[in-house]
Amino acid sequence: MTTTISVINQKGGVGKTTTVINLAASLSIMGQTNLVIDLDPQGNATTGFGKSNNDEDKNIYNLLIKKISLNQVIQKTDIQNLDIIGSHVNLSGLEVETASDSKRAFVLKEILLSEKTGLLKKYDNIFIDCPPSLSLLTIMSLVASDELLVPLQTEFFALEGITQLVKTIDRIKENLNPSLSIRGILLTMFDKRNKLSSEVDREARNYFKDKVYKTVIQRNVRLSEAPSHGLPCVIYDKTCVGSKAYFDLANEFLSSNKEASAA
Repeated sequence: MTTTISVINQKGGVGKTTTVINLAASLSIMGQTNLVIDLDPQGNATTGFGKSNNDEDKNIYNLLIKKISLNQVIQKTDIQNLDIIGSHVNLSGLEVETASDSKRAFVLKEILLSEKTGLLKKYDNIFIDCPPSLSLLTIMSLVASDELLVPLQTEFFALEGITQLVKTIDRIKENLNPSLSIRGILLTMFDKRNKLSSEVDREARNYFKDKVYKTVIQRNVRLSEAPSHGLPCVIYDKTCVGSKAYFDLANEFLSSNKEASAA
């Protein structure tokens, strides 16, 4: 059964897109089939897989305004088992353009639901890269998702921001998507030389308990370099610290799948 997972944090620069790219790639290398939907107008997940975020035809914006069908918009990446629906800058105007549509929050959900037993059946996971804001696009993603993965930067104010996010998630559950759940919280940009990183790690685990992944993503130059080559880091340099961490995360992700199935 296909699981739709939004990777979300309303704060930018927390490793959200890096996580989408490298977790999806790691799982694909391990044999799972994945689709990435780039719902961020910046289009960094799209270019991170070596695709253009200026494609005037094959992009998520055209799908959402129903100018193009799902089977026309999905593109293969250079990684086996991994496809993408690319972004476009036109997404940034969608909120204004659809202001009069009372059902606009459900558009993405309806598109995905219509093909869950058809075109999308082959995917184990659909990862949605959300924009770094609590905008219409983010709400669309939350409504369309089964689960959420939240990257949490191990820096000052991080926990304050995630508390606001949890309140938003609760409102979405109450009004628009009752089955939505937080799958996991991923600590990112960890610096073991920095006492604050360890404090945030400890506080997050105290507050969110076993929702926090054991895997921690450390600051790593290779993770920053890889997107400029249009490659996930797990392919660009699979032996670096960052790649090893994302492979560990993928294993943890798969283990939680098995535990859920057993339950």
